[in-house]
Amino acid sequence: MNSPRDKTKAALGPTGCSSLKLRQLSRRVSQHFDRIVTDAGLKTTQYSLLSNVVALGPVKPGVLAAHMEMDASTLTRNLQPLVAQGWVTVGPGDDGRSRVVEATDAGRAKRDAARKDWKRAQIALNERLGDGRVMRLHALIDECLALMSETEDHAQPRS
Repeated sequence: MNSPRDKTKAALGPTGCSSLKLRQLSRRVSQHFDRIVTDAGLKTTQYSLLSNVVALGPVKPGVLAAHMEMDASTLTRNLQPLVAQGWVTVGPGDDGRSRVVEATDAGRAKRDAARKDWKRAQIALNERLGDGRVMRLHALIDECLALMSETEDHAQPRS
């Protein structure tokens, strides 16, 4: 904040739409990762989901969705291409009503092959933004997620 204009903007507080700004950043980061991870035959969202299934599986869809902070319908939609490729199975759980998501051997192999590309993408992002900025960004995102969870957990029902 060097110029008087920058100081004036800071004194006014946040302006604009935070949702839009976050979506813009998310799209830009996703495009960066997709350009590199696509070499392994996966989209970034697919790599992330497959990695979580490998790490947590076998896992109930609700637990997986909560861990990834997504709703059940988004999880179901995002699992479909992984199931179609034979990288993930969704089968019966402990009782007739529950389901379990699990990576197949082919899915684990796909994730392992894509991990190198994901790591290249992460290193390239770190180099472009700077390690310190990425660490601060992660910390800020984690802090905001925790605050948003607290807000949602304590939200009063509307009448």
